[in-house]
Amino acid sequence: MTKILSKGISIEEISIFCEKIIREVSKAFVGKTDTHKLIMTAFLCQGGHILLEDFPGFGKTLLASSFSQVLGMDYKRIQFTPDLLPEDITGGYVFDNNKRKFAIRKGPVFTNILLADEIDRASSKTQSALLEAMQEHQVTLEGETMSLPDPFIVFATQNPVEDEGSFSLPEAQLDRFIVKLSLEYPNPYEENEILRKRTERKKVDIILEKVINPDILTAMRMAVEDVFIDPDIMNYIIKLVNKSRKNSNVVVGASSRRSLALLKLSRAWAAVHNRNYVTPDDVKQFCQPALAHRIILEPGLWDVPGTDRKIVMEIGMGMSVPVFKR
Repeated sequence: MTKILSKGISIEEISIFCEKIIREVSKAFVGKTDTHKLIMTAFLCQGGHILLEDFPGFGKTLLASSFSQVLGMDYKRIQFTPDLLPEDITGGYVFDNNKRKFAIRKGPVFTNILLADEIDRASSKTQSALLEAMQEHQVTLEGETMSLPDPFIVFATQNPVEDEGSFSLPEAQLDRFIVKLSLEYPNPYEENEILRKRTERKKVDIILEKVINPDILTAMRMAVEDVFIDPDIMNYIIKLVNKSRKNSNVVVGASSRRSLALLKLSRAWAAVHNRNYVTPDDVKQFCQPALAHRIILEPGLWDVPGTDRKIVMEIGMGMSVPVFKR
């Protein structure tokens, strides 16, 4: 049965739209359907900014541009470099010789989907130019506040293996990313499909069909707000986040923003799967993507890869889940 929600968008329609979007994106980006679902779920959340960390050549830029085409969104890309300035992101006032006065020049941040490519290569000051935009969906230039297009999503990438010429993201900015994801290597079948499709296409560019537009995505986001979540599951989220703060290997646990992230993501995940209610498994699905990058470990564990994910997994496995009677 179709459950009708806000703005005339139903749970069933959200699920159908998401299925079509993922299928269309898969024409350009072969495999990794589970990651596509996670990304689409993040897009359905207010403030659904994504940090994608993986090695060069994995198609992070292709993935961002493919989603922007299929979602019908305005898309801009910034290549972050050490000499990039905050004004190169936000824009600023420039003197117009014709009008003999200063005029606003809007930067690339004024878009729907902003690809911040290799974001860790810019200085912390430049990275922080995105903070207000990511949280408040606005930019302040010379005391004048200007709203960004709605929706506004930052899709940032970074390379985990190169430290030279890179700057760690400030904790405040990391906290604005609702999830941190990795693509990992394609399996042999997926890699064969990549080569086969490129051979058949006979060109580099891939034209994808637009499935929705910004207005429809906004309506889908509003509809997700009506997905039911039981108080016991909300309490389960609180216990998960609180346990991260008490772990002996963790210096700073997850913030309250992480509790909200798990709430939003679990409701969106339920909608993607054509349900108007949240289950404990929906919450567990996002423990690592939403929490692992937001805990600060003891200094002795900083150089041990994957420790943050392992600790979050142990926290999740050690928690009893709510049980509901039929």
